[in-house]
Amino acid sequence: MERESMEFDVVIVGAGPAGLSAACRIMQLAQEKEQEITVCLVEKGSEVGAHILSGAVLEPRAMNELFPDWEAMGAPLNTKVSGDTFYLYTGATGAITLPHFLIPKPTHNDGNYIVSMGNVCRWLAEQAEGLGVEVYPGFAAAEILYNEDGSVKGIATGDMGIGMDGEHKDSYMPGMELHAKYTLFAEGCRGHLGKQLQEKFNLAEGKDPQHYGIGIKEIWEIDPAKHDEGRVEHGLGWPLSENGASGGGFVYHAENNQLYLGLITDLSYDNPYLSPFEEFQRWKHHPTVSQYLEGATRIAYGARAITKGGLNSLPKMHFPGGLLIGCDAGTLNSVKIKGNHTAMKSGMLAAEAVVEALGQESAPADLHSFAQKMEASWLHEELYTTRNFSGFMHKFGFLIGSALVWIDQTLFGGKLPFTVHDTKPDYAALKPAAGAKQIEYPKPDNKISFDRLSSVFLSNTNHEEDQPCHLTLKDPSVPLDVNLPKWSEPAQRYCPAGVYEIVEDDAGQRFQINAQNCVHCKTCDIKDPSQNIVWVTPEGFGGPNYPNM
Repeated sequence: MERESMEFDVVIVGAGPAGLSAACRIMQLAQEKEQEITVCLVEKGSEVGAHILSGAVLEPRAMNELFPDWEAMGAPLNTKVSGDTFYLYTGATGAITLPHFLIPKPTHNDGNYIVSMGNVCRWLAEQAEGLGVEVYPGFAAAEILYNEDGSVKGIATGDMGIGMDGEHKDSYMPGMELHAKYTLFAEGCRGHLGKQLQEKFNLAEGKDPQHYGIGIKEIWEIDPAKHDEGRVEHGLGWPLSENGASGGGFVYHAENNQLYLGLITDLSYDNPYLSPFEEFQRWKHHPTVSQYLEGATRIAYGARAITKGGLNSLPKMHFPGGLLIGCDAGTLNSVKIKGNHTAMKSGMLAAEAVVEALGQESAPADLHSFAQKMEASWLHEELYTTRNFSGFMHKFGFLIGSALVWIDQTLFGGKLPFTVHDTKPDYAALKPAAGAKQIEYPKPDNKISFDRLSSVFLSNTNHEEDQPCHLTLKDPSVPLDVNLPKWSEPAQRYCPAGVYEIVEDDAGQRFQINAQNCVHCKTCDIKDPSQNIVWVTPEGFGGPNYPNM
């Protein structure tokens, strides 16, 4: 069966804040300029928002620009930040509340909102459809299509109904080709097509390697007497610092007596025995967190990698036939650890470049104008002033790095006359297991701390079982022959969903991939020290189904 094709002016891959903001802004500008522009947006999740996971405290700057009357329109920004506390966790029970003057100015949350970004994206999708965008959830963009001159022609969605053996099942349906004058890639962190584009067009040439963290989040329903709607708490230090790692925790008092809590672990850690999932379980037992969880009910779990290299790691975002936007490129503000407003702004700038180009008699293949718009925007200013964060933290460690960040941000406004680079990729940071401290993690108490499988159950993750494994190995021998003896195969520990196991049976050891459990966090694609695991898209509808993450 041959693939059918459809033609659009613009195809957008990914219904996150960047892709949806781009779609909405394109249609707004088209109406203003009285241009006819057709836009198609595809999303691999079963519905818009199903794969969205973010803290999230949203800075409304981009939303104010995109929909100035968002409040009257019913946007789900319902919980304004009412209090902002920052802890330095000094140990398993100790914490120092840091005064506001010791917190870098950009991290203050006055005027921000505690939100479910899944619900914000669902609302943005409604606005996009109302403006005339065709939104197709459940269709995974599996392949980039190219014109004869090498420019991007569009994408093809994945075939459906292929068995684990690679053969067509009775339910086989070929993917659809979506052709466009411009294709915008907004897949989120470590997008599998974005990776290919960066390699093909050398977009990251001359840049620092991208840096990442893994964010693990839960939602709890807590006792109303312990709930303080609008309260925001962040913390640094224990337990990660105890094992030479960096990152931080967050506790957000959202609406409906819900608590959003999570731990971000920088993927630059060097101990192969470290488990971000287990560190998260330990962190929840800290008294500043556990005080809210006694008698509470855990209702959701999920994990997602974040791009945090900042401006120094930001690739060129334009190429012949399209743009990389949002976290597919890495527009997160790493000092704020906020990427939703910056992703939205990148999508809006992309929309301006696209509509201008489509209004010309001969639309240029390469949207060079995007680079000028980006450099003139507040988005670039934010990324420029926070460009030294990763370099300070990774080169100088938690305490000295934090002090340097404070000096940079508070005294110099991010405009120090030099740039600190961090040129070691996160996967290359792991030390051999022989020289690393083994970490013994406590067993879960099933009240505050839990195991991986019961946690994945709460993510509503599902994949069609009889399909090719979407977690591919360049060389199947590497896990046992290289990673196991050298690094004690860290995939067993860095995966927050129990996907990877070393199984021993009568035939010996084997590397088992439980792809059904995959929550699409992309950590394996990032942290595998041999860079042997390549995440590719499974069938559409597969993966987590987050209700309101």
